[in-house]
Amino acid sequence: MSTASMGLHNRKQPHVTCRRCGKESYLKRKGYCSHCGYGKTAKVRQYAWLSKNVNGIRKH
Repeated sequence: MSTASMGLHNRKQPHVTCRRCGKESYLKRKGYCSHCGYGKTAKVRQYAWLSKNVNGIRKH
């Protein structure tokens, strides 16, 4: 196997645009979006640590 042909192996995109959130986070191989959770769950992926809470009020 030559080294020149091995340089052509990185042309495919692992992530494509998600239908639900519009970010380029949908992983084609696994079939779900890492940003919103589309394909894995019906609910939008949301964690408390994603947004900063100031005095009990969530800031986006």
